[in-house]
Amino acid sequence: MTDVSLASPPRADGKRGSDSHARRTGPGWYVKIVLMAAVNALGLYGVWTAVVVGSWGVAVFLALAVAAADWVYFSRRMLPAKYLYPGLVLLLAFQLFVMLYTAYVAFTNYGDGHNSTKADAVAAISAQNERRVEGSETFPLTVVERDGELGFAILRDGEVAVGDATAPLAPASGSDDGTQVTGVDGWTTLEFAELISRSAEITELRVPFSDDPAAGGLRTQDGSLGFVAAPVLVYDAAADTFTNTNTGVTYTPNDHGSFVSADGDQLTPGWRVGVGLENFTAIFTEDRLAGPFLQVLVWTFVFAGLSVITTFALGLFLAMVFNDPRVKGRKIYRSLLILPYAFPAFLATLVWRGMLNEKFGWVNEVLLGGAQIPWLTDPWLAKVSVLAVNLWLGFPYMFLVTTGALQSLPGDVLESARVDGASRWRAIRSITLPLLMVSTAPLLISAFAFNFNNFALIYMLTGGGPHFEGAPVLVGHTDILISMVYSVAFDSGVKQYGLASAVSLLIFVIVGLISWLGFRRTRTLEEL
Repeated sequence: MTDVSLASPPRADGKRGSDSHARRTGPGWYVKIVLMAAVNALGLYGVWTAVVVGSWGVAVFLALAVAAADWVYFSRRMLPAKYLYPGLVLLLAFQLFVMLYTAYVAFTNYGDGHNSTKADAVAAISAQNERRVEGSETFPLTVVERDGELGFAILRDGEVAVGDATAPLAPASGSDDGTQVTGVDGWTTLEFAELISRSAEITELRVPFSDDPAAGGLRTQDGSLGFVAAPVLVYDAAADTFTNTNTGVTYTPNDHGSFVSADGDQLTPGWRVGVGLENFTAIFTEDRLAGPFLQVLVWTFVFAGLSVITTFALGLFLAMVFNDPRVKGRKIYRSLLILPYAFPAFLATLVWRGMLNEKFGWVNEVLLGGAQIPWLTDPWLAKVSVLAVNLWLGFPYMFLVTTGALQSLPGDVLESARVDGASRWRAIRSITLPLLMVSTAPLLISAFAFNFNNFALIYMLTGGGPHFEGAPVLVGHTDILISMVYSVAFDSGVKQYGLASAVSLLIFVIVGLISWLGFRRTRTLEEL
């Protein structure tokens, strides 16, 4: 029986107002207020920081994210969105944005020498091509610091002058000993130990000598004597050209983000520009790049396919063996078989790398009696080694998956097959495998996608080697596409992020197409 005396009286609209008020002002309400206040404070701080550094896209995204959070978590009608919102924000920030940015980079020349804007390139070229003005005076120099920024102080016309990288030398209040500045008001003079520890910053610092850029800047090589250096390459903003003051050679910008002279001499650095499909066409048309790329592409398919087939076959075989109730100690054997899966894969790979060492490895020294077989340095043996190690790492997962699938198969169907006189092989081929594939096919597709991008195994075991000779990028016989992307982006001397992003897009398209075809096949199996 319901105690109606405890219930609040209905309002004119039929709702119980006190219950709603209690829900809105209970402890949970105050916790939500505190959490949302923290979210808004962090979000607004992020917006302000993004605006300060000029990242307007980030600022807009954060502002919209904070506004959406307030709307979702303070609205009574957005209950499902309260659970979906965090995942959607993370999806946009760490998945969709990364994909779109990678796609953008793939159509640019982004990389070493072309990693910033044209304005930054002009400033860098001017600063890097400075020479001491012939016959210029040498100044006893004092290195000073203010708010973490270094500056130079000198005596100019008997007066103390100080400046930093952004502000030219200007008169200031300070003290001197007649030849050198000993202190500047508002600045801290660096001691000898600090001069030594920050020598790289000091030698790179350039303080404009005056408001006139042509007057050059104050530089130093030892932190005690300064000299006036002027740029050899002078930039003409109206003509958008650099001119060498010594030779008279003029450098004009081209459509690949570089200043180039008439005879092809190129100034560095350049700047980032769009290059259309050049990164994609280079993969297939450049002789030194197309050959290694096609070999890597074929090997990637072979590696991913054989990895799935071998691990699934071994895992299924062991699962069927230990699914037989006649096998004694099945629990112990199953526990032992999943041990390779329990250890971190990258550590196990490093152990195998040591065991397969040609001269000192356990496999050659102990198992093969001191043989020197180049497991990791011969192109074909290295591929066999990669597949064997991946089999060791991958079969426990397939063993667990197929064991669960086998135990879920209907026993009456198998019993009917045996009654009808079907042999064990016939029952496996016609009943067990088709039913097993219905539940494991999606996992096989995901396993193929995983091995298609199995960077850790390749990088830790062979490093992609042995390497192709004459290739413009550092790729080798055991490299797969994802390790080739890493090599192009970071390990090939000159970082080529645009080319690496183009290969990444190809990986995305290939894996997506194969997954789509695989899931279509999975639906066909379900219909069967």
